[in-house]
Amino acid sequence: MITERSERLYGLDHLRTLAIVLVLLFHYRAFKHPEWMDTIGRFGWTGVDLFFVLSGFLISGQLFQEMNRKATISLKTFYLKRFFRIVPAYFFTLFLYFSIPFFREREALPPLWKFVTFTQNYGLNVIDQGTFSHAWSLCIEEQFYLFLPLFLLVVIPSRLFKYFPVLIILFITSSVIMRLVTWNIAIAGMDTNSLEFWRNWYMKIYYPTHTRLDGLATGVLIGYFMQYSSGFKRIVHQNGNKLLIAGIILLGMSFWICNEQASKEASVFGFTLVAISYGCIVLSAVSASSFLSKWKSYITAELAALSYSIYLSHKGIIHMIQTLFERFDLETSDTICWVFCLMGCLIIALLYRILIEKPFAGIKDKIVKLTSL
Repeated sequence: MITERSERLYGLDHLRTLAIVLVLLFHYRAFKHPEWMDTIGRFGWTGVDLFFVLSGFLISGQLFQEMNRKATISLKTFYLKRFFRIVPAYFFTLFLYFSIPFFREREALPPLWKFVTFTQNYGLNVIDQGTFSHAWSLCIEEQFYLFLPLFLLVVIPSRLFKYFPVLIILFITSSVIMRLVTWNIAIAGMDTNSLEFWRNWYMKIYYPTHTRLDGLATGVLIGYFMQYSSGFKRIVHQNGNKLLIAGIILLGMSFWICNEQASKEASVFGFTLVAISYGCIVLSAVSASSFLSKWKSYITAELAALSYSIYLSHKGIIHMIQTLFERFDLETSDTICWVFCLMGCLIIALLYRILIEKPFAGIKDKIVKLTSL
């Protein structure tokens, strides 16, 4: 969810908007909600996987381009840009969670140090300490931003770069294997209706970085081929709408396999299939021949720009609005309340953008300019 807005790639704005809408629908089901949302939001968890693919594709593409231009990567510039894009809004959200109890959608918070060090996704007990649990995906992305440029600096100048696609496929395969091993050792045989099952499943399969490399690695893989394979790039630009259709069909198959999200089949293979499906859709979004890349929309452009702030704050905002509704004896499980919650999320995200993101973006630009002199 920390993808940069890329110039003139309108299709990616549509996908960011889709991703944040999916996440909102899925998370809203944890609050009082209208019945229709159980059906519509059931597979909303895949919105995070779409964000992962987008991040892997865009960030790797930027780094590949820099390596081609300069034969190196400026770690200082890269980390400065990532810091000012991510940390100010994130730390402000942490301030809200740790200083204003009314903002918390649940009672117990994990320790502050796990949030600050972006390691909250390891050992996250979502049953007993589920407040701001959605920061787990941000932890994975931060770890990805930390290690990807270092990995590329080692691999690209070496002979290993000839086998770069093989290395990335090995990363994806390792995630599948680790999920299979974890399932057989720690999950198999447990009562799927028990809290202990869900605690272990989230903690050991769903949240850890090493079991969730599929989306980011898929994004890096297609970013590599778009940068270094003229034949692949030509096929993508000539077949944009076909890639979209293929991605939607694959996504439908993925949803069928993931019908029970925590089944063995879904747990072991589901994340990979979802990532590949969204990979095809991302390629369609950047294809010159796809209607996604040609379709300009002010609405999706703005929602895409707000997606990070919405992601950070939405649970706290929904909780506060529903609590206020209850205090005034208003219905919280209907569509009207959902609309108020959605509007609240958009308004707060807009304030994040005006008061936090834009000022710190200006500071970032000045610091990066100074450090590059």
